[in-house]
Amino acid sequence: MRQTDFFMKATDPKTLTVEQLMQDAVTRCTPRTDASTIAYLMTHRNFGSLPVVEEDGTLIGIVTEYDLLQAMLDGRDLRKILATEIMSTHPVTVTEDQTLAQVADRFQDRYLTRVPVVRNNKLVGILARRDLLYGYMKASQYWS
Repeated sequence: MRQTDFFMKATDPKTLTVEQLMQDAVTRCTPRTDASTIAYLMTHRNFGSLPVVEEDGTLIGIVTEYDLLQAMLDGRDLRKILATEIMSTHPVTVTEDQTLAQVADRFQDRYLTRVPVVRNNKLVGILARRDLLYGYMKASQYWS
């Protein structure tokens, strides 16, 4: 859940932090999760990507729709591919203390739709472009 859901009065949207904007309940997978399970999760929960984390929560990669589609186009059986084989390593990340203004620029410059949020390399949330828009609208009190 986003902290911006609880805003009661207007605030300067540009000062909102990632911590206030991010979703903190993140579906994730392990390096050994097979690609068919990842595809199932993504399609049934309407996700565009899934972070890949070690047992201790350390982010090691991300599997995107692009990664899955490329494996399919290559004729690979998604049931026989592990996350580590198709994930993008070293994904772009943000931290909880960054502001909406800072991350909005990064989203636009890198053509991103969502990024993992990390604290000491551990996954703590996910931030999507939609979260930025939602936070902006709530902070501006365009709707309550």
